[in-house]
Amino acid sequence: MSHAVARLRAERLARSVRPFNARGSRVPRCPHCRVAFSYCLCAWRPQVSSVAGVCLLMYDTEPLKPSNTGWLIADVVADTAAFGWSRTEPDPAIEALLNDPQWQPIIVFPGEYAEPERVVERVPLAPGQRPLFVLLDATWMEARKMFRKSPYLDRFPVLSLQPEQLSRYRLRRAQREEHLCTAEVAALCLELAGDQRAAQALDAYLDVFTEHYLAAKRNQPLDLGSPAHQALQAFLPG
Repeated sequence: MSHAVARLRAERLARSVRPFNARGSRVPRCPHCRVAFSYCLCAWRPQVSSVAGVCLLMYDTEPLKPSNTGWLIADVVADTAAFGWSRTEPDPAIEALLNDPQWQPIIVFPGEYAEPERVVERVPLAPGQRPLFVLLDATWMEARKMFRKSPYLDRFPVLSLQPEQLSRYRLRRAQREEHLCTAEVAALCLELAGDQRAAQALDAYLDVFTEHYLAAKRNQPLDLGSPAHQALQAFLPG
């Protein structure tokens, strides 16, 4: 299966009329992990299975940002789909995915923004269905806009997470300390769905990605024996 976010990134670049220059975009990066070549993460990509799937609905430039963690989800969860968000012209493929009877789509968003009857704390599944977690991959302000202006999502339940831990993500500054990055949200969803091993692998992978990314940004040596790297060892192939 092709990498969902890599495919979306290529499509977005093909539509660009001018280059997208994210911070650090002039640094030569591995095309497979988006980290500077000398800090490449590819050898640390975990291999696990999961029952759940993930649908990333990504705001315009998210696939182009080297710090985007939706990419990590697609690395770990085999059944990951990624679509660019549009208020007026949603991708027909997302409608097809949401209507596929093997999946139960679940919108992951704070319950205070949804009608009370839509909000759930557990994963609601009919017999034979698999959970499909729909994540709005954007800044907080953009995600609220996406949630309000995506009527094709209105018929699905809203899973409101109440994470006890504060975000560990250090690559972007969140508006509020309790806001989680997309990969952290996905890991919590996987855990709720019973995919504990996949959740642990994604958490460990996020920590290692962060170490590689920041070491490259600061031109510092990597500690391949760090606790994060040791935790990820259990999920590497072979």
